[in-house]
Amino acid sequence: MLLLKLAFRNIFRQRRRSLLTALSLGGGYILCVFSFSLSEGSYNSAISFFILDHTGHIQIHQDDYLLRPKIHKTIDDPQGLSELLDANDEIISHTLRVFAPAIAYSDTDNAPARVIGVALERERSTSTLAVKISAGVYIDDTLDAEGYYSAMIGAGIANNLNIGLDDELILISQGADGSIANDIYIVRAIVGDRTSPDRATVFLPLIAAQEFLSMVDSVHEISILLQDDGAARSVATSLQEQLPELSVAPWQVVESTFYQSMQADKQGNVFFMGFIIFIVFIGVLNTVLMSVLERTREFGVLKAIGSRPFKIALMITCETSLLASLSLIAGLLVSVPFTAWFSAVGFELAEPMNIGGIVMSHMTGEMSLYVFGAPLLLIIFFAIIISIPAGIRAARISPTEAMRSH
Repeated sequence: MLLLKLAFRNIFRQRRRSLLTALSLGGGYILCVFSFSLSEGSYNSAISFFILDHTGHIQIHQDDYLLRPKIHKTIDDPQGLSELLDANDEIISHTLRVFAPAIAYSDTDNAPARVIGVALERERSTSTLAVKISAGVYIDDTLDAEGYYSAMIGAGIANNLNIGLDDELILISQGADGSIANDIYIVRAIVGDRTSPDRATVFLPLIAAQEFLSMVDSVHEISILLQDDGAARSVATSLQEQLPELSVAPWQVVESTFYQSMQADKQGNVFFMGFIIFIVFIGVLNTVLMSVLERTREFGVLKAIGSRPFKIALMITCETSLLASLSLIAGLLVSVPFTAWFSAVGFELAEPMNIGGIVMSHMTGEMSLYVFGAPLLLIIFFAIIISIPAGIRAARISPTEAMRSH
């Protein structure tokens, strides 16, 4: 208690130097919180776009379909599996998909295409496919008056085949039974633009794609959207135990290259944050050491009247830690409302970015315990570390030499 009283007295007595130190610590904390918030917000936004675009949090396949996709590697009881997934409280929604390469034809041109059959209503609640429609309307799985199913095509195919809404699209592929698959569809929507990842994709109703590929009651993939973004691995492990005959993988495995690049970028960002903190504390260390030098006579008197070196060093540590704590409280009060605004509103980008056919016009931050807690713990830790050399310097002062100093 006595050390705390002395620490308060010394901080107040050195108001100018204490204010400079507090501004360095508080300003450094605010800068770190903003940087952490921007970093985490950017990563989470990118992951969210990526997951909602098509991947989902978890995917289920047959055998090694993920690594070696073959049309015959199918999930043969999707209805029963859907009932199981619908009963899981950790799952928001899921969708069923089939895939196949094909050649798309119009009256005059042809182009390679990727056919994806989707469970339309489930897809609407699991991915952003409906949002990416740039022209036309989201299709349904009913036949039109002439007996044709509707299709949604990527803007690249529309451009290559020179077709648009309400035009006929011919697809030719190979069925699961080895037969030649071919059929005619009516274009009802254009997805994305010519730079979108879906530019060469044809989206069909699931039932239409199954009939086209001779895959009735079978699918290639089930994509799952979870309540908790961070629970992908644990839920995938739980589902794998329930479905040993299938392959269940979280998005970190499904898109391992993307995930590893994000982790590498995060590590680089952590190094940058550490560099910022290092620069801040070089200045703080200089301030603390100067404070010790200015109080040489004071420490000499303390040692002359019997104060132990350890007590003097501890007093310096208490002063620095107390000043850091007060600075962090002030920094926290300033950073919380600013970070809350940044997370909710963010900054409008000068040039909107098109990510997978979805326009991103704002950059927002992340408001979490990690954003505020990590810089706080780092600053307290380094504040204690930088007080050690200053405390050692004060504890080793000779009373005789100290009394001669001015």
